[in-house]
Amino acid sequence: MSADDHRLIADCLRGNPAAFAVLMRRYEDRLFNTVFRLLGNAQDAEDVVQETFLNAYQSLHTFKGESQVFTWLYRIAYNTAISHKRKQKGTLSIDAGRNGEASGIEPLDPSEHNQPGNALQRSEEESRIQRALNQLSPEHKIVLVLKEMEGQKYETIADILQVPVGTVRSRLLRARLELREILERDHK
Repeated sequence: MSADDHRLIADCLRGNPAAFAVLMRRYEDRLFNTVFRLLGNAQDAEDVVQETFLNAYQSLHTFKGESQVFTWLYRIAYNTAISHKRKQKGTLSIDAGRNGEASGIEPLDPSEHNQPGNALQRSEEESRIQRALNQLSPEHKIVLVLKEMEGQKYETIADILQVPVGTVRSRLLRARLELREILERDHK
């Protein structure tokens, strides 16, 4: 897949923008899910993913091929999400509920089956986890999302965040402990 991604970027740089559309389709869902977990709002996540692809397209010539394409895109998405969050600080979202809860719009997961008895419980649990995630610092939140929800390797996360692997491990440990504490506190 990585060699194919590099070929698509080379094709795009040679004047074939359709090659970039293939990359977009390949990674947009994964990027959306990650950004949604970071921001807690579907509309904001869509905006950030669009901006990510625009930024990536405009800076294709800077891609050196030293990392995988999705790692490069995740790094751009993460930085764009952090910038978006900073811009949004202090503004009130119409979609936000009490205590800054997410709007309740969740990305679709085709692997889940609609079982009437479990749907409400699953929705409540996802909302509870999202509220807890929203209380974490951005540094802790991103490592938790990338590792636990996206299944990324430590080395990939370190590359995305441009920090040492040891920092990723340390942040992940702190994030897990903090998340557990928040969930336990909110469950009481």
